[in-house]
Amino acid sequence: MCSGAAEVGLLAAAAELHEKTLRGAENVKIADIMSTAVEFVAANAAVKEAAELMGELDVGAVPVGSAGGLEGILTDRDILFRVVAAGLDCSSVLVRDVLSRPAIVCRETDDVRSAMDLMAANHIRRLPVEDDHARIVGWVTLADISRKLLVDNRGLQTALNEMTEGATQGEPI
Repeated sequence: MCSGAAEVGLLAAAAELHEKTLRGAENVKIADIMSTAVEFVAANAAVKEAAELMGELDVGAVPVGSAGGLEGILTDRDILFRVVAAGLDCSSVLVRDVLSRPAIVCRETDDVRSAMDLMAANHIRRLPVEDDHARIVGWVTLADISRKLLVDNRGLQTALNEMTEGATQGEPI
């Protein structure tokens, strides 16, 4: 159990890490972390076909439509709640009937902080990425952002190591 002073110190350290992470998010552009390999599913495809594609790709969502005409996003939750839980036949239900709309997108020139704000405000974990011509050119996920901010951030890693080393040397956390 932490003492009051230790709790205050831990909260201060967490606040400092949070601020460093947010500052780092403003310096990284979406184009630097997005995946450019984007697989689309057709709106008139059967949900079963889309689910098979998602399984092959090992993803929880796919954009629906094309790079030049995004119609929405189909997520594993859409399939679970709108098809499976409703007792519908995934071979006969069309993607267009269960996809999530509107598709919330970010731009490749946006900073990571903007994408994080969009995700938080809309309770989503993935964003299609548009270029200057409103064409989908990529896909960014919360995992991509976390990896960039946490794993690739040397300042954050140093701060975390310092906190961890202090704890192993008998300093209260």
